[in-house]
Amino acid sequence: MPRDIFPILILNGRPAAGKSEIIDYLKKTPPKERRRRFHVGEFEEFDDFPILWERFEDDDLWERHGKPRLISDRQFEYQGQRYEGYVFKDPFFWHWLIEKLCMDYTKRLRDVPGYHETRTAIFEFARGSEHGGFAQAYEHLSDEVLAQAATIYIDVSWAESLRKNRRRYNPDRPDSILEHALEDRKMEMLYKESDWDRFSARDPGYLRVRGQRVPYAVFDNEPEKTDDPAKLGPHLEEVCARLWRLRQSRPA
Repeated sequence: MPRDIFPILILNGRPAAGKSEIIDYLKKTPPKERRRRFHVGEFEEFDDFPILWERFEDDDLWERHGKPRLISDRQFEYQGQRYEGYVFKDPFFWHWLIEKLCMDYTKRLRDVPGYHETRTAIFEFARGSEHGGFAQAYEHLSDEVLAQAATIYIDVSWAESLRKNRRRYNPDRPDSILEHALEDRKMEMLYKESDWDRFSARDPGYLRVRGQRVPYAVFDNEPEKTDDPAKLGPHLEEVCARLWRLRQSRPA
């Protein structure tokens, strides 16, 4: 395994925090420069949003033929009122998504010999306290992933997340990575409360999960940097350098 790239990089944050914009920036960075500045090799994404959205579409097709929806509902209840918007019938589906990402990653290791000799796997997901938060999500990452992972948390306030979620909304492309958005009430229900500070408070450099220590660093995106490559690049380089040092000195 190469000594100059992250095998697995996890990007976390509230919705619209800037995760997808960071990935887009990395895609546009020349490979040698990306490896030198960010310790990221050739990479592929393991993002739970496309899986999530496909399940909603599957239920729509199922319902179109007169069958009951299997995984999701079209409406949700929040603070005593009903609203339009997809939600999962069983909150465990959020944890299923994490295990699905790990399963897909394991298959890539199986199918691509020497996978991490040149590649960084980038995991991306958002979680709010309402469906278990980051603490519960990390409990469903495999030991294999935890042992190799390093995390960047993109930090924005709830108000900033809501503002950016509204800004990127394109009703004609609800399945788009860069243009999907949530209804305000569903955003509030799922993501207003975050457990990140509590989850990361135990150790200033490492997340503690099932006896493993996952190094983490915070990308401060308020005021916004991910809308300007001239700001995004230098700050991401700083964050990755800090994260790389933590990974190199991770306690056994």
